[in-house]
Amino acid sequence: MRTILSIILRRLLVGCMTLFVVTIIIFGAIEMLPGDIATEVLGQAATEESLNAFREKYDLNRSLPARYLSWLGGAVTGDFGISLANQRPISELIGQRAANTFFLAGYAAAIAVPIAVVSGMLAALYNGSVFDRMLSSSTLAAISFPEFFIAYILILIFSVALGWFPSLANVDPGTGLGERLYLTFLPAMTLTLIVLAYMMRMTRAAILNLLALPYIEMAHLKGMKRWRVIAVHALPNALAPIINVIALNLAYLIVGVVLVEVVFVYPGLGQILVDAVSNRDVTVVQAACLIFAATYIILNLAADILSIIANPRLLHPR
Repeated sequence: MRTILSIILRRLLVGCMTLFVVTIIIFGAIEMLPGDIATEVLGQAATEESLNAFREKYDLNRSLPARYLSWLGGAVTGDFGISLANQRPISELIGQRAANTFFLAGYAAAIAVPIAVVSGMLAALYNGSVFDRMLSSSTLAAISFPEFFIAYILILIFSVALGWFPSLANVDPGTGLGERLYLTFLPAMTLTLIVLAYMMRMTRAAILNLLALPYIEMAHLKGMKRWRVIAVHALPNALAPIINVIALNLAYLIVGVVLVEVVFVYPGLGQILVDAVSNRDVTVVQAACLIFAATYIILNLAADILSIIANPRLLHPR
């Protein structure tokens, strides 16, 4: 138990250090953009007095380290500052949109993870069969297509041809759960088809790697059915790599949602990030990038910890 706790504490420390380095990279990359922020926001016709007032209002005259520490201190407390484009607090601006993005990612994960694990187990159970080959070919084809292509194909089939689902995911804070699930079905299916293939193939590979081990052969010699051997003996020992690939794909669902949100005009973090880049609203860009980065790091950290806990060698040391 002490070994597990020490490893988890080291992972937490590494995660915090990584997040700190990421904040430096995000802030520095935004500051390295060419041009003057005040001129870009106010326009070329702005007077020198208005430019100076703008720089003074948003502390642009302060040194780079001072502005970074001020921004980092605010970000830790959830205060990302004021939007340069519409003068609204960024926390208020992106709060509901972040919730929408996490809802969409959770919706897709709730569909993709069970299907991926079950499909991977079935592919391993019927390894080399027609079912296994068809499943592998279809998932490989899904991996080959970019997100926007899959999104437009789904819109063409289910919105234009069949008329079952809307092509635009227009949701607001007052939208009920049932209606929200209906409106966001096509974006969720787009994300599901993208990550499902990776998770299914990894589950299949992890289980097949264990089927040749001696304790699995012993289970077969005892007369246990193949599906029981996979579900009871192989799957628990394959949890560590499966958890890792699931966490990586869940992180992708959060940070890779930008294109899907733009295609379906979904009011999430990806959509506001694109709008902020277009308007040169650097404070919103910093906040959105930090949320994406923090989510990715946290999910990977959780995957590391769960993999450690699921590792029998650490749970039952000799």
